This record gives sequence, structure tokens and C-alpha cells, in this order.
Amino acid sequence: MSATLPPASSTPPGPPTPPAPGSAPRSSAEPRFARLRLLLRSPTFVVGALIVAWWIGCAIAGPWFVPLDPYASDPLNSLAPPDHTHWFGTDQLGRDVFSRVIVGARDILTIAPLATLLGTAAGTVLGLVVGYFEGWVDNVVGRMIDAVLALPLVIVALLALAALGASNFTVILVIGITFAPITARTVRAAVFAERHLDYVAAAQLRGERAPYIMFAEILPNVLPPIVVEATVRLGYAIFAVATLSFLGFGIQPPSADWGLALSESYTLMAGGAWWTVVFAAGAIASLVVGVNLIADAVQGVLDR
Repeated sequence: MSATLPPASSTPPGPPTPPAPGSAPRSSAEPRFARLRLLLRSPTFVVGALIVAWWIGCAIAGPWFVPLDPYASDPLNSLAPPDHTHWFGTDQLGRDVFSRVIVGARDILTIAPLATLLGTAAGTVLGLVVGYFEGWVDNVVGRMIDAVLALPLVIVALLALAALGASNFTVILVIGITFAPITARTVRAAVFAERHLDYVAAAQLRGERAPYIMFAEILPNVLPPIVVEATVRLGYAIFAVATLSFLGFGIQPPSADWGLALSESYTLMAGGAWWTVVFAAGAIASLVVGVNLIADAVQGVLDR
């Protein structure tokens, strides 16, 4: 007995069934919003962002709401302790310390982010080139990067500033250049992980040029470690600017910069004038802590 097969359907196949309402394809922007939501729910990020936002507000609007002129000297009222008129006391020239701490955020929050941006951009380009071409390029440039990283940052910056002269532009340039090799090493490691994946091979088979593959194909996939590296470098840049100013090679008088204020007043602590140092040092510490809290939160979200 032979089995009877069901007749073939003569009805042509219809169009594909549309997705049900509410089941639209996921947008590429959804992971970004998910990361942003995670950041906003992170107490570490919120606290760090509030600290940094406070100092950014001081840098932008500080000169308009400080109670006293931060540059006005009053020798008859020098080294006055904190009171209802001078909330943070006065320095050796009679200048109001509170006003100078508020206004002093402007220079450091201008120089440090610009230096970080310069170092991140230069390091990203260098890391992409070294990681993509590998071979002798990696051997030569990688050894040069290792040689630069073997030298202390402050020593390199001091030598460069001594040769070029101290100014805001040279501080930005020197810190940015010294940060570039550190960023390049991070980007190089990330590019190595992407270099031999299928999408890179497909772009090469299409005949795409190396600059296109590096910046259009690989760069978007290595942005997370670059973002984390940039936030970490910003904290180091703030500390580096303050250190160079303290040593006399950074921001120059009559700026109200925090590092310069420490340089001018740290010897006064022996005489009991602690307020000339403590508040400026606390400002530096709080800003660095705020940036590091943001960096930790960003790294935690990206790792997830």
C-alpha cells in the first residue's frame, strides 16, 4: 500500500508577517540610554558629578558671586583667621581666601581638560596606528612609548617647561604630550583585540584603505576603554597642573590657582595660619576625588 501525499498548496506565499505592536527592532541608541540610566542610578557617579558640577559652576560664574575681590590686597588685614567677613580667612597680602578658592577653579578646569583632550586624541591616533599595522611599526613605536613611560611624568614636564617657558599654553601642550603614550598603550591593547575579527577582514576584502578601517571600523568598537582612560587621565591632569604650579612651572601669578596658592602659603602653616593652605588643598583633593568617582562609575557601567 502506498502512502498518499497531501496535495501541494497552490496558494502563493504571502508577505512576511509584520511585527506585533510594541516589538519594533531595537535601536542602536538603546544601549547608550541603558548605560546612561545605569550611570544615573550609581551613587558613585551622582556624588562625583555633583562635586565636579559645583567646581565647574564656580569656574564659570565664580567672579560674579564671590563676596570680595579675590585680587584686592589689604595689608592691614593680612593673615586674618576665618570670620563672618572672610569665611576662609585672608592670606599674607590680605586677600580673601574664600573668593580666591572659588575663582581659582577657572584656570585648573580650563587647562586640565584641554590637556586631557590633547593627550587622548594624540594617544588614540598613535594607538590605532601601532595596533593596526603591528610588525615593525609596533616594535619601533612600542619601544619608544615604553622609553617615555619609564620617565617620571613630573620630571619630563619640568624639563619641557624649563626649555619652553611657563605659560598656560605650554602647560597644556606638555601635559597632553606626556599623557599621549599612556593612552596609546591602552588603545593599542584594545585594537589588538579587534584587529583580526571578521568585520576588519571584511573591510579589507572590500578594498577599504587603512585610515578608513582604523577610524570608521575599529575606533567605534574601542571607544569604551578610551572614555575610561580619558576620565582617569583628567584626574591625573588636575593633579599635574596643581603640582607644576606649586613648583613654579605652571600657572603664574597673579592667578588665584590652587597650586600657586599652596606654593605661596605653605610656609605660613608653621606660624598657625593653616587656613591659607587647607582650603586650597581641600579644593584640589575634592575635585580629583570627584573626577575619580566618575571614572570608577563609568568603568563599572562599561564593564557590565
